[in-house]
Amino acid sequence: RPLTRTPDRDAAGHFAAEGAEVVAGDLADRASVVRDGADVDTMFLMGNSYEAGMEEETRQGILAAEAAKAAGIGHLIYSSVADANKKTGIPHFESKYLVEQHVVRLGIPYTISAPVAFMENAVAPCSVGALSQGTYAFAMPPRRPLQLVALADIGAFVAALAERRERVFGKRFDFAGDELSGEEQAKVLSQAIGRTIGYQEIPIALARQQSEDAALMFEWFDRVGYDVDIPALHKDFREVRWHGFADWARAFDWSVLDRSAA
Repeated sequence: RPLTRTPDRDAAGHFAAEGAEVVAGDLADRASVVRDGADVDTMFLMGNSYEAGMEEETRQGILAAEAAKAAGIGHLIYSSVADANKKTGIPHFESKYLVEQHVVRLGIPYTISAPVAFMENAVAPCSVGALSQGTYAFAMPPRRPLQLVALADIGAFVAALAERRERVFGKRFDFAGDELSGEEQAKVLSQAIGRTIGYQEIPIALARQQSEDAALMFEWFDRVGYDVDIPALHKDFREVRWHGFADWARAFDWSVLDRSAA
């Protein structure tokens, strides 16, 4: 039962075509969450700091979690970010952790789903232009490893948490699919795309001009970084068909680069 502010858009139509009951609502509207949460076994809750802003993301997350309790939802899965509970000092990590803390205090069955960086960041709007010109640019030293996860694996992992239900109540899971340096990612991209992709380190000062929040994150990536025990995680969650970065890159439709170049 997808909750959306825009039930008439194509994305909502896609869900409906797959058999989902699309409902109109808003995380900022407690009454709509309570209403549409009726008879729901499990609720997956994810905020968006880039759209709403970090303070509003936290406010909406807390409001929606309280609405889930009021609706009697049997299992709340909240989507945070890996290591948000470790005082990273990264604003959009801290905003999610505030919601986590509130969820814990509500006294309802919950699980925290905390992914690392997305593999799809390589083809984000801010990245795809340079990639189409043969450069993979990122604000980290070329040989510093970074843990990554494919978006498809986030969905599969959350589905696994929903299926496990009581076995994951009260638990927090950081999860990742692979770990590679920027140089290693560029080599994988070269093989998948079929032409040479070079790695370029973006100076942190330049990243800071664009976003202080992002700059703090990149500095933390380099100084500390995610620390998921990937082999142990994958052994524990065998039902998830985990993607390595090479798996993801081979499956991606790279015609997006041609469209970007045009």
